[in-house]
Amino acid sequence: MGMSLDAAVSVLTRAVELDQAQSYSEALVCYQEGLTLLMNVLKDTTDDTQKVHYRAKMESYIERAEKLKKLVREQQEAGTFHEKINIKEESTGYSYRRVFEKYLEGNVQEVVVEDPYIRNIHQIYNFLRFCELLVRKGTVRNVKLLTTQDEDPESQNNQVKRLQGLKTSLKKHNINLEIGFSQTLHDREIRFNNGWVIKIGRGLDYFKPPPGKFCVGFCDFDLRECHETVIDIYLKKA
Repeated sequence: MGMSLDAAVSVLTRAVELDQAQSYSEALVCYQEGLTLLMNVLKDTTDDTQKVHYRAKMESYIERAEKLKKLVREQQEAGTFHEKINIKEESTGYSYRRVFEKYLEGNVQEVVVEDPYIRNIHQIYNFLRFCELLVRKGTVRNVKLLTTQDEDPESQNNQVKRLQGLKTSLKKHNINLEIGFSQTLHDREIRFNNGWVIKIGRGLDYFKPPPGKFCVGFCDFDLRECHETVIDIYLKKA
């Protein structure tokens, strides 16, 4: 039970930290995960005094989680929702699935990606991983990419060849990829047609390279260390 309790305390402590930082959506997820873990601890507890203590803690966290649900819903309905995620240097747990999946709610059919650095091979691999998330979603039918090109003709050819290969692959999954280039593009932004807008300081290129091919985090990007960056999330009313 000790390890289960430690896990519950760790997740709920993280929930409180995110709550205080006004990262309400992330905090809500952690509250829910932590409460599930704490419920399992309660089931395994035989001491009546501890049971009373755990129940009181759970009631407190449940009450706060319900208030957050209401607050987030009100902000979304008013079109004032804005959340900030601060990714610290060398932190983990920020795969594209963890960051983006909850905003792909409903019947999302179109995604716009504006990122000046989908040029080098590792950056195109990042974009591929993001597209794989959209494939798993199952409703997306159109992806628009706007990026830049290197001045070197060979680099341009390699970039176009790789993106065209991805376009062909996505077509097999009933997704059309539109590729555009702008040499004046600077800002990084991802937009879903359900109203969510995600702005990432480093764009999709916020993962650190792994120290080797046989290291934890090479395949599982939830375990991959990140560069420091900030993610701003908005909901625009239709």
